[in-house]
Amino acid sequence: MNEINLSCAPADRRQWNNWTDIDWVRCEAAVQKLQGRIVKAQKEGRPGKVKALQWTLTHSFYAKALAVKRVTSNKGKNTAGVDKVLWTTPNAKMGAVMMRWRELGIEIPYNRTSGNIKTYCPQCRDSRHNKRDKSLSVDLATGVFNCHYCGWAGCAVEKEQRWDKPFYNPRPLARQKPEYKKPKQTGNTAMSSKAIAWFAGRGISKKTLEQMRVTEGMEWMPQKNGQANTIQFNYYRRGELVNTKFRTGDKCFKMVSGAELLPYNIDAIKGQKECIITEGEMDALSFIECGRTDVVSVPNGANANLSYLDDYIEEYFDDKDTIFIASDTDTKGVILRDELLRRFGADRCRILEYGEGCKDANEHLMKFGRDSLLKCLDDAPEVKVEGIFTVSDFEQSLDAIFEHGLQKGVTIGHDNFDRLCSFETKRLCIVTGIPGSGKSEFIDEIAERLNMRYGWRFAYFSPENAPLAYHASKLIEKFTGKKFSKETLKFGEYRLVKEHLEDNFYFISPADNFRVDTILEKAKFLVRRRGIKALVIDPYNRLESQQGNRNETQYISELLDKLTNFAQINDILIILMAHPTKQPKNKDGVIEAPTLYDISGSANFYNKADFGIVVHRNRLENTVEVHVQKVKFRHLGECGTCLFKYNINNGRYTPFDGASFDAIAWDNTNHLQQHQQELLEEAYRSSVFDFRDDDMPDDDCPF
Repeated sequence: MNEINLSCAPADRRQWNNWTDIDWVRCEAAVQKLQGRIVKAQKEGRPGKVKALQWTLTHSFYAKALAVKRVTSNKGKNTAGVDKVLWTTPNAKMGAVMMRWRELGIEIPYNRTSGNIKTYCPQCRDSRHNKRDKSLSVDLATGVFNCHYCGWAGCAVEKEQRWDKPFYNPRPLARQKPEYKKPKQTGNTAMSSKAIAWFAGRGISKKTLEQMRVTEGMEWMPQKNGQANTIQFNYYRRGELVNTKFRTGDKCFKMVSGAELLPYNIDAIKGQKECIITEGEMDALSFIECGRTDVVSVPNGANANLSYLDDYIEEYFDDKDTIFIASDTDTKGVILRDELLRRFGADRCRILEYGEGCKDANEHLMKFGRDSLLKCLDDAPEVKVEGIFTVSDFEQSLDAIFEHGLQKGVTIGHDNFDRLCSFETKRLCIVTGIPGSGKSEFIDEIAERLNMRYGWRFAYFSPENAPLAYHASKLIEKFTGKKFSKETLKFGEYRLVKEHLEDNFYFISPADNFRVDTILEKAKFLVRRRGIKALVIDPYNRLESQQGNRNETQYISELLDKLTNFAQINDILIILMAHPTKQPKNKDGVIEAPTLYDISGSANFYNKADFGIVVHRNRLENTVEVHVQKVKFRHLGECGTCLFKYNINNGRYTPFDGASFDAIAWDNTNHLQQHQQELLEEAYRSSVFDFRDDDMPDDDCPF
């Protein structure tokens, strides 16, 4: 009647909130039963079962509780181990059972068993310059921890033991700016006479230096592995110091690690109808020297990643009638120029030309003076969006191709597919396949991997994946490598991937208008405000028809032209999913893979595509065939077929060479966590800038 439940995870485990409340008879019975099951599985020759049961034992609440009881009641109970930890109180003993501090690598002081503490973060400490910074906040009572530097967060309590709090953080997700490090003024406002003279030699007066609050002082520089005298360009916003760029005489650069990236001199352009964007602070100072204060500089040189602009577009740039782009004339400067054009729109941008022998604004100022530099602004031509061009209009791009050849596009990281196809923007990709073949899943695979590898942001118009939460759950599985369930996702993983989706994936779902013009209008907004690199329309037939008096072929032709033109003008990749007609079965009763010509409506789906991909599930062999049936430009790939296995647990595609199914190495890793670790390692490197090989140091520089 009073039979004990011998399960290792009993239904009444919620009662064990305190060490003194634990039923030790129940504990011993549960552990003994599980140990007996392990012995039985071993005798039966079932190693997989043994391994699974051993894992259950090591993660069992009862087993952990018994282990803690034994070490706290034996002869050595008053002797600490190498970790200097003693469990002398009931709370400490319960914490030892529930908390996974050592497993997570978190150092807890031996004399602390409760309250809130700060300690070292095991995720980012090794990659940081200041290894003494205790950035990890820990609540010893609940096990919740959070790093204020790298954002690593979670809970040291096993999820099945957290009965006092919900497993996931109930705080609603919102677009929030991260917590940035606040730099301190480290330089002297009174610059040395040698530094002032050096700037004067480059056309920059003492008055301009004082106006822009340029300072001079000693700073630890990683390139030199020691202290060095530096010039310091201070980044202010609303009068507050936000970041600082340090420069040495031999042109080594760094910025404050962990501080916010923002355009230099950003406050000066607010409310102005025009502004100038330069590639560096010296070029910005050159225009200021000429009397143009409405100038900003990108913070990280010729870097095409302009995600930091997201927070400044609306307030500082939306009201501009004219934006002068004053980047350098080298290859990297051209890349930066093109990305700025894409973000701000070519219709209001003008490109500065410095003339023969000048690669930037400061060189032009030194050689020809202030009036000539201002004339460069007056003579800056408008960007040609459409019309007639001559070779001189795209000479730089042509020379770059001549010098370096046509470059392969971005790849998704699956070698068998990458050999056949690589993507680039300004292209239209058509994807088709019979129902149930996995077309949408493979498109999500492409999106997830391009986002992880290159930081591409995606916008989706995907009514067939509605409701939106369903679609987001599938994307979460691809990023984490785990089934979307609170039983499989660890504490903090769910929150981390939601925040990532918030910043990188956008879902277009108009209330009552699925016209293509409406979709493209919202996509254009996302290009300008969020910098998306790709638009997915899944599927074509969910777009509201505007055929009118045209036949179907004419309508589809005009629609595809509109999508292609939009991709070219806005420098994005458009992926369009289209269903084929009903495919007949062959003599064996099997539906064969369709072609692009089988897409319902028109052969234009093949004719006007830059990329054509067919996804086909071979149910007899349990494989997914991906047929690359069209690659318009040969430097981007070639036609062919590659095989994949589909992982039903996380929606990922694993390359398959036809070998044994058991030999497949399934990818179950958390791509996002790997990416976060790479970002931590990159965080320090990204704050450091070395001068270009062709940009030699100044021998006469005094700092």
